[in-house]
Amino acid sequence: MNVRFTCPACEQPGQLQTPLPAEWVCPKCDQALHLKPENAEPALTACAVCGNAELYRRKDFPQTLGVTILALCCVASTATYFYYQQWWTWSILIGSAVFDCLLYLLVKDVIVCYRCDAHYRALPAGSKHQPFELTTFERYRQEQMRRKQLQ
Repeated sequence: MNVRFTCPACEQPGQLQTPLPAEWVCPKCDQALHLKPENAEPALTACAVCGNAELYRRKDFPQTLGVTILALCCVASTATYFYYQQWWTWSILIGSAVFDCLLYLLVKDVIVCYRCDAHYRALPAGSKHQPFELTTFERYRQEQMRRKQLQ
């Protein structure tokens, strides 16, 4: 299993590639963190870093790269449409849709914690792991903002 997370004390990025449970010591602040999942078999039910039970699944693909590909295809299709090259325009648009479908099928899922943004790879997504929900994310974002104001 591959887990990517941030240190709760100093927000230093951390990563483990061992099976859980495992010990991790922050190289920046020497904070010791014991990563212990509630139940990692067959699917993760709670975050091993913060213990939060609300997790979501998403594709393990950089979103900025996806938006960049989409923007380039839109610009290219607009340019070919401007020069009355309809076949090239439709080829670019349909080709980008096919490429997007292939990426969706080939890229694996990653499980992410709403509270601490820990990423769990190489774990099967369970039925509890629904796609990203903005209202749940906003609740945890507001919680994080309140904690920073209190400090």
